[in-house]
Amino acid sequence: MAADSLDRAKQAVRTQVWDALTAADAVHDPSVHGRIPHFKGAEQAAARLATLPAWQRASVVKAVPDKAQLPVWARALEEGKTVYMAVPRLATPKPFYLLDPASLTVPPAEAAASRTAAAIAPTVEVDALRPLDLIILGSVAVNRDGARIGKGAGYSDIEFALLTEAGLVTSETIVVTTVHALQVTDTPIPTTEHDVSVDLIVTPDETLTCPNPHRPSGIDWPALTAEKIAAIPALAARQGA
Repeated sequence: MAADSLDRAKQAVRTQVWDALTAADAVHDPSVHGRIPHFKGAEQAAARLATLPAWQRASVVKAVPDKAQLPVWARALEEGKTVYMAVPRLATPKPFYLLDPASLTVPPAEAAASRTAAAIAPTVEVDALRPLDLIILGSVAVNRDGARIGKGAGYSDIEFALLTEAGLVTSETIVVTTVHALQVTDTPIPTTEHDVSVDLIVTPDETLTCPNPHRPSGIDWPALTAEKIAAIPALAARQGA
């Protein structure tokens, strides 16, 4: 599928899900369009995730700053897990915040607010991260095969590729998304080689295990523009290495 057609197909799925969530009054945001949905029931989805063996085994978690996933990484910090979160747009040479529960100066629930995390957490280079046991992704839509789409910026896929090339994502790393049931779509989601699929989908009421999720092997350099590479210091450094 040509890039333009693929983008249009993905956007059609996003719009379908955003409209369904709005019609069902299933989100906290006044307008969900253009966002990772802050869905009602996010706390229940986090609680369900916390009952899973993959969660209980994990000591190092990569989180996202989206409001829907805030209960997940607040719980991770409360349970003593190390949490990494990307700097917005990966725009600094040290592109991840390190939230170490042993050295927090505020309560975990407060530290999990992205603005607070940015204020109190040190930033670290990619190569300073510990191998990841669990990666939490925010999604606009996901299907039962594990294919997912975010809001379209593409940073989750770039983060994943960077972490994979650095050896921090292994065959043991579990990728999870927490979503509202209306975000689990039967509509086909077109994907490319650099799109990350999930192993588990967790809603407030259900856990879905995805068969054969796709894992990119590393950075898809031909898919990145020179401007995008220049804007992400960690990418530029890896390209020049």
